[in-house]
Formats: sequence, C-alpha cells, structure tokens
Amino acid sequence: MDVRQLEYFLAVVDHGGFNRAATALYLSQPSLSQSIRSLERDLGSELFHRIGRRVVLTDAGTALIEPARAAVRSLEFARASVESVHGLRGGRLEIAAMPSQSISPLTGLIRRFTADHPEVSVTMRAAFTPRDVTEMVRTGVAELGLLASPDAVSHPRLRVRPLRVQRFVLLTRPDGPFPPGAAVRYEQLAGHRLIVGQRGTGLRTYVDALRAEGVEVTVAVETEHRVAILPLVLEGVGLAVVTDAWRDLAERAGARVLDLEPRTLLHVALVSRPSGLTPAARAFMDRAMTDETPTGPEDGPTDGPEDDGDNR
Repeated sequence: MDVRQLEYFLAVVDHGGFNRAATALYLSQPSLSQSIRSLERDLGSELFHRIGRRVVLTDAGTALIEPARAAVRSLEFARASVESVHGLRGGRLEIAAMPSQSISPLTGLIRRFTADHPEVSVTMRAAFTPRDVTEMVRTGVAELGLLASPDAVSHPRLRVRPLRVQRFVLLTRPDGPFPPGAAVRYEQLAGHRLIVGQRGTGLRTYVDALRAEGVEVTVAVETEHRVAILPLVLEGVGLAVVTDAWRDLAERAGARVLDLEPRTLLHVALVSRPSGLTPAARAFMDRAMTDETPTGPEDGPTDGPEDDGDNR
C-alpha cells in the first residue's frame, strides 16, 4: 500500500465513482480500478460494493476514509515544509466555507493572501452548515474552515480563531414593501413570503425563530443554492434574510438592503486542526488574524428571535 493508492481511493469517494475520479486524476478507468483492486488485496477487504456503474462504500471503506486523509495530509505537510525553506513558492491550500462567508470575508482574505503568495493555489470547498465545515476540517477534506454561528464558535477537537461578527439584513426588490433607509423590526415580516436556506443554516434558523416568536411568515422557496437567493428576490418571489456579507453585491444588483431590528448577529471564525498545518495554511491564518479585528457581543445587542437550533 502506498500514498498514491490512498489518493486514488479518496478520489473515488470524493467524486462519487470511478469514471469521474479517473477523469479528475487524468487516468484511464482500468488503471484506477486496478490500483483500487491492489489496495483491497493489500488490506484484505473490499472497499466498495460495485452495483452496475455505481459504487457504494463498504464498512471497511468507510473506516479507511479518515486515516487515508490523514496519511495524504501528512505527506503534503512534509513536502510543503521542505519547500517552505525557500519561501512559499507553490503548493495548495484548501478552505471549506459557507456560502455567505465565501462572499465576505473570504474573498478579501484570499485576495490579500494571494497578493503575498501568488504561487500558492487556493481551493474553495463548499459547505452549507457550520457542522459541514467542522467535519471537513476534522476529517482532512480541507485544512481550514470558515463558518458562522449564532453562538460563539467552539469545537472540542479544532482550533478556533474568531474573526468578526455579521448581522442579518433584509433583501427586497427595489420597489419592496418597506421604505428605503428605515430599519425593519422582525415582527413586521409577518404575512410576507420568504426565501430561506436549508435547515442547519443561520438564515433558516433566523426564520424558524421568527415562527417560534409567533411571527407568521410563508416560506416561498427553500434552497440549497445560495446563489439563487438574490435573483429570486429581484424576480419578486419573496424577501430574504441574509447576512450583511451580501450587502454590496445585492445593492449593485439593484436590490434594497434594509437593517433588521433588534440586531441579531452571527459569529464568524476560522477553524483548523490543532497541529500539522502546512506552511501555506499557517501563513493564511497569520494574515487573516492580522487583517481581521476580532469582534464580540459588545458590538451590539442580539435580542432578536431566539436561536432554537443546533448550528455547530
């Protein structure tokens, strides 16, 4: 067994099958299949059930994922550490991030990082909930994670670095039901149609909390595709509660962006494993902590609708 076989195994897991994994690896499918068969012989267990063109992980395959990622990460760490002796002249950094935080602050952090280290390639991996982010970092899918939670972020197995807070705002059409410039109290949303994210996201939790407070709203659309929210608002399908990371983009697109009262905040943080970061990841973290000023509850009250979900 060698690390290359583990990389091939993880490619099949991550891409959901041999065909897509072979394409991503620039291999022929027979070569990939032969490598996986060899790995299975070395381990004495089948890693996948072959069902027609589909593959499903066996129990042994599931058990191999985390140690395989750890082995691959260890090799990447060793290579990157040697290369860093001469400065960050290459390498790759993978960051898992939730959609709103991918708009801000992640794009700004990446812009400044790549200006300092233009030869490092950054990969942004999509995660929809705080738990998705922490699991991707914990299991080695990504080195770093950017997430937001209604509560101060904590995790028993990860290192957490608070960055900032984001407040919720309301998106409407330019001719929406509320006047420009005036804050909207959350009870004023009663009777309106809302576009929401899936359960587990801060956007959905806010709307669920409205209902728990007795504010009757209608969910017009529930979407995992966060990029669809702004177009749906502009088409008049409904209103949307999002974080103020969307403000500039929404205003440039022509939407009306209104503050919500009372203020309700999300805590934004970077997470990593406690040790074993590549030099690129350490440099990114250092730059992020220099650029971002951690903020906390003193920035304003958070007495809006209570959070009734587990958002970690």
